[in-house]
Parts: sequence; structure tokens; C-alpha cells
Amino acid sequence: MNFHDVRFPASLSFGATGGPERRTEIVTLANGFEERNTPWAHARRHYDAGLGLRSLDDVAALIAFFEARQGQLYGFRWKDWADYKSSLPSAEVTAGDQIIGTGDELQTAFQLVKAYSSGEQSYSRPIAKPVLGSVQISIAGDAALEGIDYSVDYTTGLVTFDDPPDIGAVVRAGYEFDVPVRFDTDRIETSVASFKAGHVPNVPIVEVRL
Repeated sequence: MNFHDVRFPASLSFGATGGPERRTEIVTLANGFEERNTPWAHARRHYDAGLGLRSLDDVAALIAFFEARQGQLYGFRWKDWADYKSSLPSAEVTAGDQIIGTGDELQTAFQLVKAYSSGEQSYSRPIAKPVLGSVQISIAGDAALEGIDYSVDYTTGLVTFDDPPDIGAVVRAGYEFDVPVRFDTDRIETSVASFKAGHVPNVPIVEVRL
């Protein structure tokens, strides 16, 4: 996987549009009923970075970032301002936000995940790109200390404990995170006249699997 562990300028992603995409295969039977299935375990997010551009300096910053990534060749981090932390948008991140596992006195490594729940249904999204220094961990309600009790791989989202949590101890985490993405085009078209007139370029961004 060609990936640069750098974030697209957050000031440029602010104002961008986008969100998750699912893929559903639907077959309508002869009796009118449907069979629905999906080949995707996880959603894939798409964004348009062009709407975050507000000045010609922003355009210059975009072009520099695009060239450094060599178009679609290298992935990078993206801050989704609508969904970038383990807590609700209006709340502060805490060590009790998300359950990432339960101790069994054997397992020492736990993947960061974020749960999306509605009614009795829930979906767990793996978080592979936590923001450096933002991860907070608790075990059975007690705060753990990074560098003493556990370490975090900020390139994969894997939390590793020095000692496995006790049997039945709920492991929780709070964090901010980025989305691993790439440009979904090898060409960006800009026009100074058009930009000054209020027309911004289309800059498609797509999430990548890691």
C-alpha cells in the first residue's frame, strides 16, 4: 500500500462535502420479493475537497499537496469534520467512549473501533488512523497511561498492553481519527478567472482500504 502518513490540510477539508457509501446487490424475484446482499463489510467514504477552497492561496496549497502525492499514487490522511472523534460531535473525547474489547488474561492487542448504533442494530468501524496523542484508554473504568500501561500504533490503530487485561475487564477508548484516502483523479483543473467568479474545481477524494 502506497501511503504517506500526512494529513490533507484541515483548513481545506473544512467545508468539503462527502460521506459513507454502501454497496447493496438487489435481486427482485418472480414473486416480487427481494433478496439483498452486500459484498462490502465496511462503508467507503467519498469527499469533494474543492468546496473547501476559499482563496487562490488555498488552490496553491491543494496543487502542492496533489503533486507531492503524485495524483492517485499515494494515499494520505483526511479529517472528516462531520465524523472525526469517538464521542458525539458536541462532546469531549473521554477514555470511556467506545468499547474495543474485553479482557481474558491472554489478549494484549486490541483494534480501535467506533460503533454506530440505531435501535438494536450496531455496526463497528475499524479505526486505522488515530490522531497522534489523542488516544485515551480505560480498563474496567480505570484510566490507563500511554507509554506505561499500553502503546498505540498510530499507523494501524492497534492498542497493545504490556500486561493482558483481567478476565471480564471491559477495555474502552476515546480518540480523534483521520480517514485514509487518496485522490480519485489524476487531473485537477483550475482557472483563476473561474475561481474569482465563485466556481471551484472538483477535487474527488475516496477512502482506501488498509
